[in-house]
Amino acid sequence: MENSLIPYGRQSISESDIQAVVDVLRSDFITQGPAVERFERSVSEYCGVNYAVAVNSATSALHIACLAAGLAPGDSLWTSPNTFVASANCGLYCGATVDFVDIDPRTYNMSVECLEEKLKAAKQLGKLPKVVIPVHFAGQSCEMARIAELGREYGFTIIEDASHAIGAKYRGEPVGNCQFSDMTVFSFHPVKIITTGEGGIVVTNQPRLNEKLLRLRSHGITRASNLMEGESHGLWYYQQIELGFNYRMTDMQAALGASQMKRLDKFVTRRHELAQRYDSLLAGLPLNLPWQSPNGYSAFHLYVVQVDAADATMNRSHAFNALRAANIGVNVHYIPVHTQPYYIKNGFAEGMFPEAERYYAKAISLPLFASMTDGEQDRVVSVLRDFFKGIFMQKELT
Repeated sequence: MENSLIPYGRQSISESDIQAVVDVLRSDFITQGPAVERFERSVSEYCGVNYAVAVNSATSALHIACLAAGLAPGDSLWTSPNTFVASANCGLYCGATVDFVDIDPRTYNMSVECLEEKLKAAKQLGKLPKVVIPVHFAGQSCEMARIAELGREYGFTIIEDASHAIGAKYRGEPVGNCQFSDMTVFSFHPVKIITTGEGGIVVTNQPRLNEKLLRLRSHGITRASNLMEGESHGLWYYQQIELGFNYRMTDMQAALGASQMKRLDKFVTRRHELAQRYDSLLAGLPLNLPWQSPNGYSAFHLYVVQVDAADATMNRSHAFNALRAANIGVNVHYIPVHTQPYYIKNGFAEGMFPEAERYYAKAISLPLFASMTDGEQDRVVSVLRDFFKGIFMQKELT
């Protein structure tokens, strides 16, 4: 329909996806079972990584990744201010302090230059971070090789928040292979590249971390006799050896995820086609279009433009409202985390990370999803063109 809602993101569910879930519903397992293991294997094999631990959300994945890294009270975690609040909150869940590193104005990812400067200052003060979480914003990888070099120099654990980036590549290799990190987290929320409804996963190459992650997602319980105190009472026996959580993924969710994984490359290819069409169709408008690093291949979870006009009549809010009025579900990603009231109450303030704030003031996420049609995209572009045309005509009349 001509005026139907075009959301900024939407899942793509096939008949095969539906059948995969139905098959689980007719099986002996609907909670965590063999489908979870199959899904974990499909993700680990795709990424070229040794281990994968599926959980009920990417937030849970970040939490247990931080715990597995040993993050605790007295430690600190650094991440990007241009992200969803979960990338920072996971540090607070562990009792650690949280700080931010400003972003690169081209990629909107964590600035390696800012990170290096902040690390040098922190070393002098004896306040180096225990964990650094680079966020692959919109699906484009951070400069992980350089971050890994800093990790070796300053001794911090690296957890990639790749919630936007399954299917992406960095230096020709899959994001998630953990070549430049200790762990990587993916999200499977419905607006992401693939979906399990809700869900997340942690991948790693380190067996010690994998064993810890497996326990933490299920109450800290083990059935491994070598980890127990005393002798086993029998085949039924288990022990809780640490404090864990019920972060398990269901077989229903995992079956959907494994089915979606078969179309992951197709989804990312279509997102690139749409991004390239946007690049062409929006050329000449007063917009900053997404810049792509030659070192990577984005998953294009988001297509973010910045309204780049000195005239206040054509600012981000006016353009956003015009698109929403035309039933185009644009969004803004992200309000800088350090400006959220909770973080301001805990010592942060506006102006502390100026690049993230400058980016936010102009940013609009345009609709982009694998099932989006060329016609839907043309409609988005038409509304934007009409908006700017109307502003220019109004200026000529005044």
